[in-house]
Amino acid sequence: MGSRFNRRDQKRKVNKIYNIAITVVSILIVIVAVSIFLSDDGTDTEKATTEPKQTVEKNEKKKVDKPAGKEEDTDLTKEDEDEDSKATEEGTEENTEDGTDTDANTDTNIDTNKDTNKDTNKDTNPDTDTEKAEDAELVEVEGSGDGNVATTYKSESWKPVGTEQSGEHTTSFQRNSVDWNEMSKAIAHGAGIDQGNMRLWWLQNGGSPNTAIGTVSDGDNPKTFRVYIEWVDGSGWKPVKVEELKTNDKK
Repeated sequence: MGSRFNRRDQKRKVNKIYNIAITVVSILIVIVAVSIFLSDDGTDTEKATTEPKQTVEKNEKKKVDKPAGKEEDTDLTKEDEDEDSKATEEGTEENTEDGTDTDANTDTNIDTNKDTNKDTNKDTNPDTDTEKAEDAELVEVEGSGDGNVATTYKSESWKPVGTEQSGEHTTSFQRNSVDWNEMSKAIAHGAGIDQGNMRLWWLQNGGSPNTAIGTVSDGDNPKTFRVYIEWVDGSGWKPVKVEELKTNDKK
């Protein structure tokens, strides 16, 4: 009996030792497994956490680098624009100086041409006053009551045609005399006809020593004019009234 009891007691002790050992081993296994799991999870977490930081840092670097590049480009562009603007201003100043010289030359040429044209017109256009008469502002006035008169008009722009005569004036109805030619010029001036193409049908005294009346037409044109002229001392003959006739009563 005593030996059996001892054996059982020993078996219990051995079983307890086994159980304790198994329990310790199990606990160790669990601890190792947990530590391994936790270590792996921590590594992955660190990697996951580190990668976003790196990505953010890279993006920030890119963002920072890009404005820097833009600022450099902007500075270069500004410098180029400043150089271009300086070159443009210098070119403008040169052009302005050249333009000033050109304008001066142009003004000189214009003045020269004006003087030349004036001299040429004086020499080659003796009928300048006649041409001006064509552009004169004519004012229709009341007629004399002559049934053959269609229209009577005057113009304040009519001026004396000038004269080569000096001293006391004496009206001359001698054909081709100086006074005759100057009267013809004044008549053409009033009628608005080219003196070289004017046909003088009749020239007579106007009722006083310094007045005259001429009946004229433009070449073979049937339109006929009766022109009244008067003498202005020192300035020559001047038209004072024109009547457009219905028919040529001097033909």
